[in-house]
Amino acid sequence: MSDRPTSYRFHNGEKAPLPFAPEEYETRLAGLRAILAERGLDACLLTSMHNVAYYSGFLYCSFGRPYGLVVTPERAVTIGAGIDAGQPWRRCHGDAITYTDWARDNFWRVVADLAGHGRRIGVEGDHLTLEARGKLDAFLAPVEVVPIHAETMHQRMRKSPAEITLIRAGAAVADIGGYAIRDAIREGAREIDVAMAGRDAMETAIAERFPDAEYRDTWVWFQSGLNTDGAHNPVTARRLRRGDILSLNTFPMISGYYTALERTLFVGEVDDASRAIWEANVAAHEFGMSLLKPGARCSDVTRQINAFLAERDLLDLRTFGYGHSFGVLSHYYGREAGLELREDVDTVLEPGMVVSMEPMLTVPEGQPGAGGYREHDILVIGEDGAENITGYPYGPAFNVVG
Repeated sequence: MSDRPTSYRFHNGEKAPLPFAPEEYETRLAGLRAILAERGLDACLLTSMHNVAYYSGFLYCSFGRPYGLVVTPERAVTIGAGIDAGQPWRRCHGDAITYTDWARDNFWRVVADLAGHGRRIGVEGDHLTLEARGKLDAFLAPVEVVPIHAETMHQRMRKSPAEITLIRAGAAVADIGGYAIRDAIREGAREIDVAMAGRDAMETAIAERFPDAEYRDTWVWFQSGLNTDGAHNPVTARRLRRGDILSLNTFPMISGYYTALERTLFVGEVDDASRAIWEANVAAHEFGMSLLKPGARCSDVTRQINAFLAERDLLDLRTFGYGHSFGVLSHYYGREAGLELREDVDTVLEPGMVVSMEPMLTVPEGQPGAGGYREHDILVIGEDGAENITGYPYGPAFNVVG
């Protein structure tokens, strides 16, 4: 047992095509190294799925094991577990080391070898657990540990042209899922059956358009009736009834990049009370999109939409913020909280940012127009305005179906 290795390099096979060119990853790493230099750090350890994927291209599946990326001024090395064999190296930009589980904490031994002892180390303060921090202290004995998650988040918020191209493609796939869902809606159908139609259509489209990508995590939340009251309510086996309010939510994932389409629909017919709420939310959606432009402040946009709804006595039906950033994120990982349309976010929109507009109004059960109403489009901020890259129509004219 004593001669078993702590780690090794398992460069098995050929490198796989990554979502972006090597130059894209080198540019991202240069930005990260600029953060290290500004903070006076010798190295950083990134441990979140989104940051490891953003800077290396490798989207790990933890399953209870630690993964990471160590970046110094000279090198960047992805650290993967032996269970993944050569996959981390094939799917990352640059070097990768595999740690073994012959002894506990071999991951931290590799981190220490790469980052050094007695150094100033940057970490993701919003991701590193108390247990992991204890391991870091024990194995690296750093002179200082500095959180840099805010800085890396701000770097991710500003998309490169290559990222915008991928996000644009994802939005088109989300539309495909939306049309497949619309075609599957009928009285008596189960939520799960409609959701699967949308998911299958998107996965097929992704495979056709991106033959070298990883296929995982594409999903649909299709909700009906009472199930529409929350944005993230799970799919059930409830059967659709005539007059039901529906919430269509498609989420294609392309190599770690998430996009979304969300729409309100009704089965067969919509009553007057529901139509009035729906049309008011569509109006708020259109007003909100008109506010998204370079120089706009997230909190100001939020306050203006709040005032729009308050004038119509609907503000108390709002359930969450009006939009958020896109990029390396999903329902499992990532969130660029510095770019959300909320009262407490003062970020100014800049060219290259990508943000959704997604107002939602929820009317409690038992009241006229009961249900959750939500429209969601993705906009790319440009030099002079914003481009809406979502194509599926919203509103009653197109979305009373089945």
